Amino acid sequence: MRSRIVKVARLMAIVSLGAAASVKPLQVWGQVRIIQTNSAGDNIHLIDPATNKIVAEIKGIEVNHGAAVSADGKQFFVTNEADHTLDVVDATSLKVTKQIRLSGRPNNLSINRGRVYVAIREDPGAVDVIDVATLTNARKISTPGGVHNTFVTPDGQHVIAGSIQGRSLTVIDAKSEAPLWTLYFDEGVRPIAFERSANGATKRMFVQITGFHGFYIVDFEQRKEVGRITLPDVPPDQRHLDMLQGSPSHGIGVTPDGKTLWVCSKMNSYVYAYSMPDLKLLGGVHVGDHPDWLTFTPDSKTVYVANAGSNSVSAVDIATRKEVARIPVGQVPKRNTTAVLR
Repeated sequence: MRSRIVKVARLMAIVSLGAAASVKPLQVWGQVRIIQTNSAGDNIHLIDPATNKIVAEIKGIEVNHGAAVSADGKQFFVTNEADHTLDVVDATSLKVTKQIRLSGRPNNLSINRGRVYVAIREDPGAVDVIDVATLTNARKISTPGGVHNTFVTPDGQHVIAGSIQGRSLTVIDAKSEAPLWTLYFDEGVRPIAFERSANGATKRMFVQITGFHGFYIVDFEQRKEVGRITLPDVPPDQRHLDMLQGSPSHGIGVTPDGKTLWVCSKMNSYVYAYSMPDLKLLGGVHVGDHPDWLTFTPDSKTVYVANAGSNSVSAVDIATRKEVARIPVGQVPKRNTTAVLR
């Protein structure tokens, strides 16, 4: 049994946003870090969830957008909007070891099975596929409109490319790396979270849409929208209507244990929790200004919310729905992710 636990600890290196992964004790998973990008700066902060303190910093990546971690936990990958590259960072030295040229200006990224899927925001739109073993740009997948975010479904079978300009999401087969189908919306596609079935397959997608204060519900198998949920209101004098960038609600994810869905409201400066699978509102937590993204610890005990408007990260206890720490970071923090290192 001990050898099996050690093997699991070595293999697992990252909990992706929205994935309903099996829950393991933190001591089995290894060293956990919250990786927080700072979109208006040239640095990235690493937060220790055990202390809620910044314990390390990656420097020198201008206009960093998204971050991901290799399966062995040895490398970080960061999209560099200034240089139009994917920057490879050694997880020990925290130095950039290579810059991989991309086909255009990148936004967010995701990682799966030794491949990094980089969203190319420039029209006509694409996903650049980076091979982790060779650190080369292996393929360009065309999409209908510039891609803002890419996501890997919890079962690892599909890559989802969401486009603001194209008002669509494109589902890509992870094995063949070929587009399978595209779903169009009335406005642009922003962040996406996933619910998986008992057999592990993707069941529903929760899609944030330009101009909508909430999220759309998409049945993955039926390939269609099946509902919408609007986030709660706050008094008019408490709303933040400036600097929304077309997205009053931006940042969404399902806890690793699959029990709750958490949704950011930039307009309200709140993060809201919904029970799964019935999507009943459980309550909200007031955080910093313009919460823009979120990520979870592997044990589903804490959600970390990036507050782009107040240059901070809120650590929220999931069980009590209370903010337990507010951590100062860099300029305009947005994308974050959870890394589990060896």
